Amino acid sequence: MTGRGARSGRPPLVLVLPAAGGVAFLAVPLLGIVADAPWSDLGARLTSPAVTEALRLSLTVSGWALLVSLVLGVPLAWLLARTDFRGRTLVRSLVILPMVLPPTVAGVALFQGFGRRGLLGGPLESVGVTWPFTTAGAVVAAVFVSMPFLVVSLEGALTGLDPHFEEAAATMGAGPLRTLHLVTLPMVGPALAAGAALTWARALGEFGATITFAGNLPGVTQTLPLKVYLLLQEDPAGATAVSLLLLAIAAAVLIALRGRWLRPGHTSPG
Repeated sequence: MTGRGARSGRPPLVLVLPAAGGVAFLAVPLLGIVADAPWSDLGARLTSPAVTEALRLSLTVSGWALLVSLVLGVPLAWLLARTDFRGRTLVRSLVILPMVLPPTVAGVALFQGFGRRGLLGGPLESVGVTWPFTTAGAVVAAVFVSMPFLVVSLEGALTGLDPHFEEAAATMGAGPLRTLHLVTLPMVGPALAAGAALTWARALGEFGATITFAGNLPGVTQTLPLKVYLLLQEDPAGATAVSLLLLAIAAAVLIALRGRWLRPGHTSPG
């Protein structure tokens, strides 16, 4: 029986009712943002100097976070998928851990690692590198929580890729880097694009680790999610307007992916 055939037929009512409840549970809060948005002056609110500054900073931070995640995450995903080294299970667990850590715990962990009194904070500060409460710190926080999406997505694609293609390239004289560039990455391109999109979207929406490690400084670390937090206390309608913008961006990313990241079999070259 094919996967398409397995999905055909009338679903049992005992499953439909709780499933519909689950959909409603997820949809109602999101529809609440849409219904309560200040549509009459939405444009003015979203183009105010404070919001546009936070948007600019969010795009800057998420863009750098994506770039760093690609530089570090692609080789990491390849090693996890293609090599059998001691401690691989531990490394994979470390990759996944930021995805399940409470955001404030992630921020505390960053402080303990890269803060002035952290494991590497002192050596970094001695060479003039200070990350806490800086824009660079916001990028570090975003990379910490978003890079796992890229690594997990790409590792799954590489694991499902037939190694014969890479072996054929090697027999024709292509080195590992050339094979990775000309054969491997093009074949897992859809998974790489999906992982990159999710990484960027997660970085754009990062809040907890950022406010803990980098603070909430206007023009420095106050990204859109942090701006929502501030507006919620003084201008709830403004918070809803910015939340609607972030919701639209997240929905656009998911629609563009068309379920590719979660669909079974998406990592196959075909």
